[in-house]
Amino acid sequence: MLRKLFATGLLLQATLCAFSQVNSSIEVIVPPADSVTAEAPEKKPALIISGSADAYFKYDFKKQGSNSKTSFTNSNNAFAFGMASVKLEHAGEKVGMVADLGFGTRAAEFSYNDQGILAAVKQLYITYSPVANLKLTAGTWATHVGYELVDPQLNRNYSMSYMFTNGPFTHTGIKADYTLGKSGFMIGISNPTDYRLLPAGQIEKKFVLAQYSLAVTDGIKVYANYVGGKNPDTSIVNQFDLTAAITVTKKFNIGLNTTVNSSKAWDGAKNVEAKSWWGAAAYLNLDPTDVFGLTLRSELFDDKAGVKGFGTSIFANTVSANFRVEGFTFIPELRFENAVLPIYSDANAVVNQKSAVSFVLAAVYRF
Repeated sequence: MLRKLFATGLLLQATLCAFSQVNSSIEVIVPPADSVTAEAPEKKPALIISGSADAYFKYDFKKQGSNSKTSFTNSNNAFAFGMASVKLEHAGEKVGMVADLGFGTRAAEFSYNDQGILAAVKQLYITYSPVANLKLTAGTWATHVGYELVDPQLNRNYSMSYMFTNGPFTHTGIKADYTLGKSGFMIGISNPTDYRLLPAGQIEKKFVLAQYSLAVTDGIKVYANYVGGKNPDTSIVNQFDLTAAITVTKKFNIGLNTTVNSSKAWDGAKNVEAKSWWGAAAYLNLDPTDVFGLTLRSELFDDKAGVKGFGTSIFANTVSANFRVEGFTFIPELRFENAVLPIYSDANAVVNQKSAVSFVLAAVYRF
């Protein structure tokens, strides 16, 4: 009996020793009590702040500020402040917000239908993306029509084209953007062009917005745009616009823009026969180095029907140099214009000239 107990004890001791040797190489890590229930930190939306400031000197060779018939440079032999701008962008995974504010004469001209603090609002909108390739936007945003933009740092010419000046600036309403492969589609409904708030009794007036974009290749993108509807003055407007961006080489690219606007005025009883204006422009952009670039904008603007008050066609050529140092761009610019009929003033302020020449020195800083 004692031999059985002794043998059993030896067997149990050998088993425990073997188990101890096997597990001596295993390290057991016990996590801290608080780490078991800890959650991953919440991902917060990103806030992006950007902006710009610009100033310029303008000289008209006939010494007449009235010879400048496009936006933002209506002065002569004077230094002028353009716009101080700040843009706030707050974006999450599905929702976002943009508040784009501008202060100065450039912003005031851009928001010409607004008074007081509203004139400082360039853009203010909210976005929602229920799925990856669909974005819904509500608020006020810059138009999709045309090639040029209100922010000077986003253009290579400092002065603006006739098409920009006479085309839409902003839209206030709702829109949906949808992407499918290399194609993009946009459809929207808004107040009449450039109206954030409609006059009393005009709330039924609405415009339809549309865009189709296509990345033909990595270096060629085209955009077909439309805006149309009934204005507060009961005129009916339809505008079709086509833009293209073509990258030829790393140092040379081309921009193209053409647009036609058809307007049916209201004579008190009905909308009369439509009258149209149209324009076309080419932008030749050359960048020999990272710090220096040249741009030639050639634009033909036709308003023989007098829809915009010109009653003639205009051929304008603008040569701009861009000297860039970090966020600063210095732009010397020379502009030549010719019209079929005399629409420019001479040195005595008499409208009898078919041509005009002006020179601009502009400074633009972006951050």
